[in-house]
Amino acid sequence: MAAARAGKTTYLELSQDDGGAHKFYEVTVNGVTVSVRYGRIGADGQHQVSTFPTAEKAKAAAAKKIGEKARKGYAPAVRGQRAARPVTRRQVTSAPSTARATAPVLWRFRTGASAFGIHIDEDRCWVGNQRGDVYTLGHDGEVLARFSLPDGVKCLVADDFWIYAGCDDGKVYDLSSKVPFAAYEIADDVDIFWLDIREGVLNVADRNGGLTVIDHEDEFQWSRRSAGSSAWMVRADDRAVFHGHSHGVTAYAADGSGELWHTRTTGNVLFGWQEDTAVYAGTGRRVVERLSKATGRIEATYTCDTAVYSCATSPGGRFVFAGDSASSVYCFDADGTRLWKLGTGGGSALSMQYRDERLYIVTTDGSLACIDASEAAIAAAQSGTVPLARDVKEAAALPTYTPAATVSAVATVSAVPAPGAGIVVECIQVGGRLRVQVVSDGYEPTWHVQFPRSIRQIGARYVVDALHTSSGGFYRVRGEIKRLV
Repeated sequence: MAAARAGKTTYLELSQDDGGAHKFYEVTVNGVTVSVRYGRIGADGQHQVSTFPTAEKAKAAAAKKIGEKARKGYAPAVRGQRAARPVTRRQVTSAPSTARATAPVLWRFRTGASAFGIHIDEDRCWVGNQRGDVYTLGHDGEVLARFSLPDGVKCLVADDFWIYAGCDDGKVYDLSSKVPFAAYEIADDVDIFWLDIREGVLNVADRNGGLTVIDHEDEFQWSRRSAGSSAWMVRADDRAVFHGHSHGVTAYAADGSGELWHTRTTGNVLFGWQEDTAVYAGTGRRVVERLSKATGRIEATYTCDTAVYSCATSPGGRFVFAGDSASSVYCFDADGTRLWKLGTGGGSALSMQYRDERLYIVTTDGSLACIDASEAAIAAAQSGTVPLARDVKEAAALPTYTPAATVSAVATVSAVPAPGAGIVVECIQVGGRLRVQVVSDGYEPTWHVQFPRSIRQIGARYVVDALHTSSGGFYRVRGEIKRLV
């Protein structure tokens, strides 16, 4: 085992042949400062900086960290010799549309790389691409802000008004404030394909057809392995988790107690959507199928002309929308009657969402497009009259937010902030797990609180600016987090 010396760096790696761990841990001692960097091999990773009263104490702390990692199987290595683990990119093709008319696109924003992530809420439109860029726009198409994440975005999901991005680096970033942070880190052997989240419980579908469920403290709850692979669908409600893969859709009890039903779909599942009583599976065999949440029975089929890459519904499933591999979008009545098919004018829709008579799509060419899906606009488009789509441009002075690399230090040794200045938390070891415990008065242990992963370090104390809650009583940290030294 290598020992850390002042001004020197100790670099360790843990890489398992079975595809499990593939991580590094780096410790640098510089006088009274200890810098730690860790993460997946080949990535920049997370950063932490600690300051100690003396250089001797800094060396002792560094040696302790290195010893703990060595006991877990980490070994000295040379940075850059071992390659990063390959990331699975979704392989899609996009042919020109065969539709005779083009959809009435109101505006289009080109992100510069193929885009899978989309979320539309009351105030904003969100789009995430394979370059790691996430943009927020107003419903009128004005670009408001940009988040720059370390790796490609697989999907964007919302939990009430909290927004998360699942990325190719195995992390799930909380984008709900100006400074994004890694709220969850998925195990190294899980290659994220799709996510859903409900009241802080994260459901992860992966390349191997697995389903992993993680709670708000980033702790594993349960997992299942389906009969199929390439699980591009996961949707959850208070009763069940619906998992779509190459062999169909499987429903599991929300607590992981068992399988509720399994339905073989017409083709491999490439996308999923849900309403209160039904889930919708878009498949490689040109159909969207509506399945009963209660029984798994196929209640309706919506037939397209090529493989279905994405689907969505209007509230209650009144209308069903689909995007295919040939750059077309469709609308069906609830019973399966096709109402229209139109070209996107810019690639195949990899994900979509409907809101207030508008259909928002993200495409293979990296665009976020807003389509007027009102009856009058569609009728006009079918007759050949479409608006001139506005090409939205990114503002030169657009604010860009990146994940914080380190936790800032408080220039005081006091462990008690002034009244109203924040909440003190401490990182402690409990049953082999590193947990964040609130030590300020007035905290209720029954609250569900999510703290950024990057603050977890044994014995460290922090001042948390504030706890914010959603309507369901689920708390997350917002604002500044400062380390007490």
